[in-house]
Amino acid sequence: MSKILIVDDSATVREMVSDILKKNGLQVLEAADGVEAKAQIQSGSPDLVVTDIVMPRMNGYELCRWLKNDPKAQNIPVVMCTSKSQEFDRYWGMKQGADAYITKPFRPAELIQTIKQLLR
Repeated sequence: MSKILIVDDSATVREMVSDILKKNGLQVLEAADGVEAKAQIQSGSPDLVVTDIVMPRMNGYELCRWLKNDPKAQNIPVVMCTSKSQEFDRYWGMKQGADAYITKPFRPAELIQTIKQLLR
């Protein structure tokens, strides 16, 4: 069973995404910001990270940059799932190393399809 780390400062969003993933047979870990996520990744690598961008302490761009530059974590796929929907936001997210970029509000099927493609 694949382990997905959801990183979002909104408990409501984490719970909603967690429910969607669990219904699709995925194991879920949660973190409220990039600092918490980094600690979880270092203690046991998830198979994929779904992260918001706008968060306190360490934002999604910083988390993604750290992940892609860490020799032990650089192969973990990152999905940015955010309300930042401008073309520049998408460009910047991909430039930081994100493997996919989904804007909120999203369709659950789109999130699941993206995650399953990246886990192959």
